[in-house]
Amino acid sequence: MHQYGVRDVERLLGLPRSTIHSLVKAGFVTPARGPRRTYLFSFQDLIVLRTAQALATANVPSKRINRSLKELRRHLPLAMPLSGLAIGAVGNRVVVKEGASRWQADSGQYLLEFGGDPDDGSLSVIERTDPAAGAEQWFDRGFDLERDDPGAARKAYERAIAAAPGHLSAYINLGRLLHEARHLADAESMYRRGLATQSDDPLLLYNLGVLLEDMDRRNEAVEAYEKALRGNPRLADCHYNLALLYKKLGKPKQALRHMSQYRRLVGSGAV
Repeated sequence: MHQYGVRDVERLLGLPRSTIHSLVKAGFVTPARGPRRTYLFSFQDLIVLRTAQALATANVPSKRINRSLKELRRHLPLAMPLSGLAIGAVGNRVVVKEGASRWQADSGQYLLEFGGDPDDGSLSVIERTDPAAGAEQWFDRGFDLERDDPGAARKAYERAIAAAPGHLSAYINLGRLLHEARHLADAESMYRRGLATQSDDPLLLYNLGVLLEDMDRRNEAVEAYEKALRGNPRLADCHYNLALLYKKLGKPKQALRHMSQYRRLVGSGAV
């Protein structure tokens, strides 16, 4: 069975490392341990992680999430089927579609679709929360193109935003690609455009903080990180970056406080 490290999960699912650790700590998945006790996730773990995060974001109660995920895991195939995998809400029922077959999970309110093959380095995840289907199609295309053609992926994300100006994931992914290509001013502009529609989104603010650090704008980075943590105090990576940044700024008390928070969040698991 193929196994995936934390970096693989970050790349395939677009989840920050802090979210992955939080979901593991909450018991939604129990990954194997590799060398130096690093996490190793299965294909089933990938699907359960992304589904758990979507349910938690939708404020579905934890007991309900656990019931749904327990049944979901029991039926999931060991690898991505060629026909893809769709998980959707039909009334108060959760229905999983695999090719022509359908089966019902326990309950939940989410709608995700999975395509691609993580063994080949691709796993498309589409959250059907935006009525603009065209935007989702462009977002999906951008996600698929990221590894082989980042330039085309950026254009696809731009089309997604044009179709749905509130498409948060497109702003996050496009900003990240621009940052990686060292188009720093363009990346900042993209993140700030996203924040104009989602002013307190923790992940957008965290990414902006990372960018501002790279631009040597430390005080602005601190402000972005702190605002991100006000929205989500469990962003472990944000605490870690702030600890290092405060240390550079000569503020050891703040550095120690955030490093302690980071260690508390990640526990004894390898980062």
